Amino acid sequence: MPSTPHSQQMTGQTMTDFKDNESDRAILPGTPFGIGAANTFAGVLSFLRRPYTKDIVDADIVVSGVPYDLAVTNRPGTRFGPRAVREASSNLAWDGGFWPWPDDPFETLKVVDYGDCPFDFGDPTGFPAALEAHARHILDSGASMLTFGGDHFVTYPLLKAHAAKHGPLALVQFDAHSDTWREDEKRIDHGTMFFHAVQEGLIDPSRSVQIGIRTGNTETHGLTIIDANWVHANGVQKTLERALEVIGDGKAYLTFDIDCLDPAFAPGTGTPVCGGLATWQARNILQGMVPVNFVGMDLVEVSPAYDHSQITALAGATMALDYLCLRATQARLAG
Repeated sequence: MPSTPHSQQMTGQTMTDFKDNESDRAILPGTPFGIGAANTFAGVLSFLRRPYTKDIVDADIVVSGVPYDLAVTNRPGTRFGPRAVREASSNLAWDGGFWPWPDDPFETLKVVDYGDCPFDFGDPTGFPAALEAHARHILDSGASMLTFGGDHFVTYPLLKAHAAKHGPLALVQFDAHSDTWREDEKRIDHGTMFFHAVQEGLIDPSRSVQIGIRTGNTETHGLTIIDANWVHANGVQKTLERALEVIGDGKAYLTFDIDCLDPAFAPGTGTPVCGGLATWQARNILQGMVPVNFVGMDLVEVSPAYDHSQITALAGATMALDYLCLRATQARLAG
């Protein structure tokens, strides 16, 4: 890590100080640390201006997109989610933009943007294996993943890759839907994949929690459900305490379906459900999960064609930034 972080070097500069070789940090050679400075409305749009690279050998966290939406049950369009989240993140990629976190994640974590998972849209049955191979390649490098969907089915191949590396995981799921509906055969569907994840031992249901649920399913498969009404009635702190008690100390995977948020806060999604969490509630719960041993995260179901003023994409980018700040705080506390 450089002795004087790049973000500190850039602080205090005026726009007239900028040089051509200091813009477009996504493709700028040099240090990957720091946040730098750039016009929010211009430049190459990696996530939070992180370097675009396929060289991930010494990366801490690798961002990648999965522009896939062939498993949706209602409105399509989440194939454009990764691009929308990256674009909205430019509004967050500036010095001092990490409130209320005490740590700048880019002073301690090397975060890079790997681009998007390649797959053949003409071979939908081959997609799960393509994504699993993509994830295994990144995880084999020693980095952890921050992934943008795409519809929620993408979490299933991601879980398979993570469980192969870490063993059965606690699933921490923010969602309007349980996505554990039973089916007799294995289909590519964004409402059944966690049923299969339980059946295959990818997740440990006794340590898994679903937050914000507000659709019916008679089977829990052993997962703890903290539905939206419980959150509203009991508040953020009790929700957090209950979730942490369930999750425990083992390794966990975070999946954040943007439809966990009420449509007032996230209209740009395929299956919106009224009565959901406000953005501040979801952020405060996530911000309190510093004790959780997360090994990866995905953010899914942003469908920009149904968004208004980028508020859904901005909410998604903010949740992902909160996760990076959480990981940086964990690194500092670990010494």
